[in-house]
Amino acid sequence: MVAKSLKAVIPYPVRGGISAVLAFLHLRQRFVNGTRGVDLKIGLQVDVAVYFPDEMNKVYQLTQWLPILERHPADLSFGLVVRNLDVYRQLVKLTQLPVAYMPTFSELMKFYRIGPIKAVMYVNNGMGNFQSLTVAELAHIHVNHGESDKICMVSNQAKAYDRVFVAGEAAVRRHRAALSEFNEKVLVRVGRPQLDANPKASIPESSRRTILYAPTWAGEDEANNYTSMKFMGPKIVEAILTQPDVRLVYKPHPQIAKAEDSAIRKNHRKIIRLIQGANAKDSGAGHEFREAGDILAIFPRVDLLISDISSIALDFLYLRTEAPIILTDRRNNIEQLHIDSPLSVATQVLTRENIENATSIIGAVLAADDFVKDRKVLREFYFDNVQAGESAPRFFNTLKQVITEHSGDVQRAKSLAAKGTGPHFEHRA
Repeated sequence: MVAKSLKAVIPYPVRGGISAVLAFLHLRQRFVNGTRGVDLKIGLQVDVAVYFPDEMNKVYQLTQWLPILERHPADLSFGLVVRNLDVYRQLVKLTQLPVAYMPTFSELMKFYRIGPIKAVMYVNNGMGNFQSLTVAELAHIHVNHGESDKICMVSNQAKAYDRVFVAGEAAVRRHRAALSEFNEKVLVRVGRPQLDANPKASIPESSRRTILYAPTWAGEDEANNYTSMKFMGPKIVEAILTQPDVRLVYKPHPQIAKAEDSAIRKNHRKIIRLIQGANAKDSGAGHEFREAGDILAIFPRVDLLISDISSIALDFLYLRTEAPIILTDRRNNIEQLHIDSPLSVATQVLTRENIENATSIIGAVLAADDFVKDRKVLREFYFDNVQAGESAPRFFNTLKQVITEHSGDVQRAKSLAAKGTGPHFEHRA
């Protein structure tokens, strides 16, 4: 029956093999996979659509927002809009928020123009965002999925949004330094709403000092590659396991295990073996490899974080300002690192040059924390001294204000459009 339906609707002649495949995939999604998660006659009955055009490998950028969005105030509701079927199927299992699957551009445009949606929120700089930006009547708000010193945190795409929500002063300066002819007025400081979720500790208490090693992934190009895994990962872990009276928790970025670089995959497997071997020698150590789960739930029991330039280091600074951090620099350029990442000025840094001394460097940080005062200054620099628990209310209130401002200006534009925008000739009156 399905095969007959497909034959009936595929146009003839199909223009080439590629067109045939694309046509089949589209029809399969439409006729075999069924529901869109929404009635296209009424749309989603929400105020804000959180738009995500990407595939499963980036869905973590969206899911970290779910705990905050699910606790929305009564006067501001959210729904999710996705373009990938696998992402749709995953999200309906993870959240009670309504999820709409809009695979085609025409359906997306129709969807936006029905129902009460007033704003669209974006959690990354995906290329697919620009299809969504077509609808000028809606307020388009970029919120990103974290706060870090990575080069990818600032995109020229920021010029396309009505507002860009950022954490604090550091992000404002980052945009100022990276973009030309940019209207800085669109930047709005809201702190870090995702960090207000405050999950319960997911690792048990320990009499040992807990060191969390949380490397980032290799990014999509060399300029955005900050991972320590290729050149330093196993040596960092060996140096941690050498410390007396410690517990290691290894929590890599989700993309590490399936990295394109075989050296990173190999080092990941080696670290797992090192942890297994250390636990075999000392069953009470409690060393862990955390493949999944919320890294924020590990933070409460961590005495030292070792991380790359990523949002993890700044999240830890936000939540655990009193605890030390060690950063890594795969490029062996400390001077440039200090320019690119202000946080690095208040940490020890492991490099490819000094990695053989990692045992003594880590030991020295465990023995004496020399950067407590500096971290307090940097926390205010990155987050405007917004305290944990204060960001989410600021985020929701700011979002409502932006919607109100945008709706007012939409009415101005509609009024002008109704009168016409051409010149007026008195003799034609």
